[in-house]
Amino acid sequence: MKARKVLADAVEVLKASPAIDHWQRGRERIEAEDLLWHVLDHEPEPAEDVSDADRRTFDRLVRRRVKGEPIPYIKGYTEFRGIELRVAPGVFVPRDASENLADQAIRRLRTRRRPVHVDLATGAGTIALAVAHEVRKADVVGTDVSAEAVRQARANARRLGLGARFVTGDLFASVPKRLAGSVDVITFHPPYVPRREVRDLPQEIRDWEPMHTLTDRSVDGLGLVQRTAREAPDWLSPEGWLLVEVSPDRVREVKSVLGGAGFRDARSTKGGPIPLTRVIVAKRPA
Repeated sequence: MKARKVLADAVEVLKASPAIDHWQRGRERIEAEDLLWHVLDHEPEPAEDVSDADRRTFDRLVRRRVKGEPIPYIKGYTEFRGIELRVAPGVFVPRDASENLADQAIRRLRTRRRPVHVDLATGAGTIALAVAHEVRKADVVGTDVSAEAVRQARANARRLGLGARFVTGDLFASVPKRLAGSVDVITFHPPYVPRREVRDLPQEIRDWEPMHTLTDRSVDGLGLVQRTAREAPDWLSPEGWLLVEVSPDRVREVKSVLGGAGFRDARSTKGGPIPLTRVIVAKRPA
């Protein structure tokens, strides 16, 4: 069967899935092409013949996606800023939208003589490893409450040959004490969904990604943001930055939390290939 027909059939099946959030125009086509490329190990040409064996493999992957399973879980990896991250169930799925968070950190760290970066809720190491890859002189530490996430992050660091270190702990609990007062940039993509709103999340997120990566179970979803705002000043250097990635509807609340904790020049930024989220940037309290 020709690749065009294989893809067309898959797109129709994906469009009919109630487990997928059909927020992006053409998303089903993008995902079908991604999965077929994964099976064939090259970009498929429309008139290319797809063998029966490859078609069966592709169909199995499509059926997994129809149930809502995230593409990175299905493939076992994802691309982020030019590096390949291995991803397995048990961690928050890396998003292209988070490239803005990485970019904001990298631009600030490149200007420091001995840059130090701490990435909270690091997951598979997405932001920490992007920083370590693009700012080779940086001292990078990623931390996560999940031992499974830290295991995956460490495995990614070893495979990529990057020097970022990963520790298991609640926020700053396991960050080396010697870094207190010297961190130039802290990045944080917190679980900010209020506990009563988790049920409203798309099925592909709610049923597949770890609950602790979606909500901190607080009423307003700001519990960990508030803790970070209180604890971060002890870790930041005098001109250090706290960068927090959130959805657009949480910007005002997060800026209020940071302002209330004394952070300076707090503002919202957007960017990256898919600018769905916002990054609140703020300087350490004076």
